Amino acid sequence: MHPGHVAIEPCRFRLNGRSSHHGLLKQGSHALDPQKFLNKLHDSLAIDSDIISTVEFNFSGDLLATGDKGGRVVIFQREQESKSRTHSRGEYNVYSTFQSHEPEFDYLKSLEIEEKINKIRWLPQQNAANFLLSTNDKTIKLWKISERDKRAEGYNLKDDDGRLRDPFRITSLRVPILKPMDLMVEASPRRIFANAHTYHINSISVNSDHETYLSADDLRINLWHLEITDRSFNIVDIKPANMEELTEVITAAEFHPHQCNVFVYSSSKGTIRLCDMRDSALCVVVFSLYKPEDPSSRSFFSEIISSISDVKFSHSGRYMMTRDYLSVKVWDLNMENRPVETYQVHEYLRSKLCSLYENDCIFDKFECCWNGSDSAIMTGSYNNFFRMFDRNTRRDITLEASRESSKPRAILKPRKVCTGGKRKKDEINVDSLDFNKKILHTAWHPKENIIAVAATNNLYIFQDKVN
Repeated sequence: MHPGHVAIEPCRFRLNGRSSHHGLLKQGSHALDPQKFLNKLHDSLAIDSDIISTVEFNFSGDLLATGDKGGRVVIFQREQESKSRTHSRGEYNVYSTFQSHEPEFDYLKSLEIEEKINKIRWLPQQNAANFLLSTNDKTIKLWKISERDKRAEGYNLKDDDGRLRDPFRITSLRVPILKPMDLMVEASPRRIFANAHTYHINSISVNSDHETYLSADDLRINLWHLEITDRSFNIVDIKPANMEELTEVITAAEFHPHQCNVFVYSSSKGTIRLCDMRDSALCVVVFSLYKPEDPSSRSFFSEIISSISDVKFSHSGRYMMTRDYLSVKVWDLNMENRPVETYQVHEYLRSKLCSLYENDCIFDKFECCWNGSDSAIMTGSYNNFFRMFDRNTRRDITLEASRESSKPRAILKPRKVCTGGKRKKDEINVDSLDFNKKILHTAWHPKENIIAVAATNNLYIFQDKVN
């Protein structure tokens, strides 16, 4: 079935019974009892370090990585489908858990550096091991994720317990042999890229040449080689000579999926700049500039809500998608003057901007993602709602990720928000929305209708309905 059509039909998404609270995960665990796990969830409080801060599928979709505010990375592996358990094709179990970043302190600036994982990006798999980049505000790390199910035994200078033997008592030469052991997943840091960003890193993106990647902070974008850790090249610098003249900051950046010389970055002013690295070493000349449409009536909140929180190229490379506070826009790279598609995410909040400004929710940074065929898009909202849009039919749907609907193989029902005084059954009034429950991070399987939704400290994985 075509992914674009599946995405907007609520009966076709099923919760697979995997919900994860990072504070309860243990290294090396491979399976979780969903009901037991949910009971623990009900009894535990969401502490700040357990809040999920990024979600990312790898290129095959068999691995799903999440990062949290405590600096931990949890990797889930897709369960292999078997003849006896055909319904398990969308189930993901804990594969590996490791501490990626630790809290640090910059003594020169008297500044605390959080351990929070801002972004995770997978590298294309080249061999049996997997590699991923993870970053906090200042430091990027390249991690190798590998499996070991055999160990060497029969050393000459060591006994079976690992103790050194007396060389003078060795009378024969032994050849070590490999013996099977319980599967062990190892996460080891291979590269550490540090001391290149003055401001907080908000984006990393791996280039299609598989050799370089970019990292972006509030005012600069750097280009790195994966093998070189002690230097990077500055390719964008918008820092003014006088910081009092600062009018915008970089909010997101990404490489083109096929053209290794092209990248895009967005700003807090709502502009998107497409740059070509062949033009100059420092991309001061913008290849294409995509400006937001001029609103007919500007207000105090206009610039805040026009700030772009995420930008993503489509898999084909023909389009790009941007997320601002109230909407998602799809742009054709060949047409700069206006977006080709605009989708309202939660227009009913426009009348609530004043209260959202007072509680700082107006500064929330929502992400967006494409499905594998670029025919549907997904983004998050408040009250643990997430929105899905079919680009072919222009239909949309609102779904909710919650523990109440998290029973295994439960079918999600569409939700609707009403603004008037009278509401129908199953509708929720805009005044009843919980703004502390928000879905900022979502990910879509690159090939199938499986989605991952991070709701504060819980990860929900939904899949296409299994008959």
